[in-house]
Amino acid sequence: MSTSQPGACPCQGAASRPAILYALLSSSLRAVPRPRSRCLCRQHRPVQLCAPHRTCREALDVLAKTVAFLRNLPSFWQLPPQDQRQLLQGCWGPLFLLGLAQDAVTFEVAEAPVPSILKKILLEEPSSSGGSGQLPNRPQPSLAAVQWLQCCLESFWSLELSPKEYACLKGTILFNPDVPGLQAASHIGHLQQEAHWALCEVLEPWCPAAQGRLARVLLTASTLKSIPTSLLGDLFFRPIIGDVDIAGLLGDMLLLR
Repeated sequence: MSTSQPGACPCQGAASRPAILYALLSSSLRAVPRPRSRCLCRQHRPVQLCAPHRTCREALDVLAKTVAFLRNLPSFWQLPPQDQRQLLQGCWGPLFLLGLAQDAVTFEVAEAPVPSILKKILLEEPSSSGGSGQLPNRPQPSLAAVQWLQCCLESFWSLELSPKEYACLKGTILFNPDVPGLQAASHIGHLQQEAHWALCEVLEPWCPAAQGRLARVLLTASTLKSIPTSLLGDLFFRPIIGDVDIAGLLGDMLLLR
């Protein structure tokens, strides 16, 4: 009878048992913590961009266009500076994804090389766990996470949104009154409602199926919240420019008029 838990990955049974070589070597390296077991399934293996320089350049272009969009929104500039920063912090991910979709940015990934357990044990220093500011064991994006991101982008491409529809949809996402720490949350809620009505008006020429199309657009937009900003940073920016606070970067770019 199998002892694996219901719904557990079938590879976990093998992954949870340490290799004999690791057991022998670790007896002399007691200070080195035992590495956590990793899923060996293809969907959970780490991946990296096939063309990181090109894709990162396209991603930075999307950020620049996002800044241009924000600069053309007087309603955003009239908000308290603290609220502007909070909205950028809470909404830059979906805005960036909409930019990727609008610019039809495509990318391919390949399985990232994973160092062997022996190499990890021999190269890892027991005293380096607390003193370094780096994140040596930071996981790379998984294939499953990247495929879900690509699926969300393809859903937007299937809608064939116009530039005006993209602009209105960005407004509904940017002006989110539920972002924590807002000083003018009520006013921002009104701005979101105005953006929503503007989106409805833009969709009006599609009648009599306008309501159905609006529902599809809003449903597809809701999937953007399921993509963590850490995935966007690790996939599109960290391979080339390192760890960067994208919300802070957007704020700095806004100040460079």
